[in-house]
Amino acid sequence: MASPIPHLDQSARANCVLGIDPGLNRTGYAILERSSRGPVLREGGVIQSTKTLSLAERVLELGRGVREVIAEFHPEVLAIEQVFSTVQFPKTAILMAHARGAILFVAAEAGLPVVDYAPREVKRLLTGSGKASKEQVQHAIRHELGLDNILEPNDVADAFAVALCHYHSRRISLPT
Repeated sequence: MASPIPHLDQSARANCVLGIDPGLNRTGYAILERSSRGPVLREGGVIQSTKTLSLAERVLELGRGVREVIAEFHPEVLAIEQVFSTVQFPKTAILMAHARGAILFVAAEAGLPVVDYAPREVKRLLTGSGKASKEQVQHAIRHELGLDNILEPNDVADAFAVALCHYHSRRISLPT
């Protein structure tokens, strides 16, 4: 059985944002620290679920992975991309909702505020256009963080995009 994260008060939290790009197969995460010099990339990665497991076991794997990230970095807020759906792929939105549910559960368990961002909102804030391509967003992230290369895989880049969106907007936590 997984150990719950001890509920942390705000004074115990690091000065960083945990950005999440939710997905059932692969969830990207990004730790972005606030500093006097601007945003600083601390860590990024992917939490993968095992495709041969049942849906419940995959959701559990994802939750445990996010729990480990929160326990290690003690972020002050979790910024996550909202579920979006298309008429052509409604199942994708349902699977993404399962992933978000596991993530939101773990965040609530840790007392971590959660802020949602629509994909268009993230793109608009980082590039000036809500219809920007993935490549445009990746170049904006590279420039903003002063990186030599584009972040890969896309899941990590998207998680940093959400974290940067929160970094710049500093929205107050809203109910999800």
